[in-house]
Amino acid sequence: MPDSQPQQPSSPDSPGPGESPGSRDARAPQSAAGSPPPSPAPGPSPAPSPAAPPSTAPSPSALLLCGARLTDGRTVDVRLGEGRIEAVGTAGSLAAHGGRVDLSGHLLLPAAAEPHAHSDTALSALTEGPVPGDVQDVQRRATEAALLQLGHGATALRSHVRIGDVQGLDSLHAVLQARRSLRGLVDLSVVAVPRLLTGVAGADGMAMLRDAVRMGASVVGGCPDLDPDPTGYAEAVLGLAAEHGCAVDLHTDGGDPARLARLAAAAGGLRPGVAIGPCGGLGRLPSDVAARTAEQLAAAGVTVVCLPQGDCGGAGHGARAGAAHAGVADGGAVPVRLLRAAGVRVAAGSGALRDMANPVGRGDPLEAAYLLASRQGLRPEEAYDAVSSAARAAMGLAEVRVEAGFPAELLAVRGDTLAGALSLAYSRVVVHRGRVVARTSAVREYCDSAAAVALDLPRQGRGKGGGVVS
Repeated sequence: MPDSQPQQPSSPDSPGPGESPGSRDARAPQSAAGSPPPSPAPGPSPAPSPAAPPSTAPSPSALLLCGARLTDGRTVDVRLGEGRIEAVGTAGSLAAHGGRVDLSGHLLLPAAAEPHAHSDTALSALTEGPVPGDVQDVQRRATEAALLQLGHGATALRSHVRIGDVQGLDSLHAVLQARRSLRGLVDLSVVAVPRLLTGVAGADGMAMLRDAVRMGASVVGGCPDLDPDPTGYAEAVLGLAAEHGCAVDLHTDGGDPARLARLAAAAGGLRPGVAIGPCGGLGRLPSDVAARTAEQLAAAGVTVVCLPQGDCGGAGHGARAGAAHAGVADGGAVPVRLLRAAGVRVAAGSGALRDMANPVGRGDPLEAAYLLASRQGLRPEEAYDAVSSAARAAMGLAEVRVEAGFPAELLAVRGDTLAGALSLAYSRVVVHRGRVVARTSAVREYCDSAAAVALDLPRQGRGKGGGVVS
């Protein structure tokens, strides 16, 4: 489980090739001629200047969220500054040091995160033939998809990107370009997904995977199920991850308990962590076998990322082969409650976003939480945890609470209760690094009728502001 103390969230960007963090600042200053600057002439040291008084000026990024409702029923003001929550107090008790946002009628939550996206294939459902691998096209679609998911409330995304085959590293390059353009709006990390890693063909895959890590992929993954030697594939990924200090995120159906047992044994103790998903095959195992497998995954600290909307099929590398990948129909059948009871961290993602695997995929984390509550029987709090706290932990991000000192990654949704928000959360305000980065408002109106008059429902033609924001 993540450390409960607030931590500064790490940037998804990695240092450049051959450059360690902070190496730019560690270089000795040079004079114009390229030699080190001369030492000062000997002499008495100047008297130290008096210490400057601590600054009392408000942070230029200060923001006050007013009148928000918390899940425990309190109505509070929340002051943000320097990307963190500075203070939480009863409504009207905090002074504004900068801008103000009225959140009356909104439920304030830790922001959601998307642990399983496919930026390289997103928004390609209407494309005739193979999904275009042109860098400019992939970058455009990846950027648009990230902004759509940000609008839904996900301030951090993890995207699986295919490498090898015809596209080589072009799609990865495009998504990394999109990541740079989105900096400050949403954090985007990238999983490099090779097709084969064993046998003669696997040598090229391993070389390309190493290149992908050098380019900036911070997570290594892929689909062992598609390799002739699934166990060898997983071992290759785990070995490279240990060598480079990368996280691991494998796309697997999870229907082979012996294979999962070997993966758990190899993954135990690997840092910064191992995730697998969508694991629809776990739901087809006998209950005693599934329970034993869950215990092994829990003991190894392996996270399961389920896709309640259905399997993305994104590990398939053919033109349209992904949708035929085993487990598509069972993407939402993961035994979530059994896994949670065994101590497995279960996160939930959206998977496909309007590609051939799911032409109507929405990429909405609240929809994933809704489905966990309605189909899997989770309480609303447990369901939302899967798309927020558990998702962030699976991605190696700092924990978020609506408490002073924690990162200002927040989502405000119109509603009084979490159950209501998961049911009808149309209007949303998204905060990333302490500033509002997206806002969605929905207004519902009804035509004139006896029922509308009797119930005083918002009606068309009653002038500006006559509708109800929902």
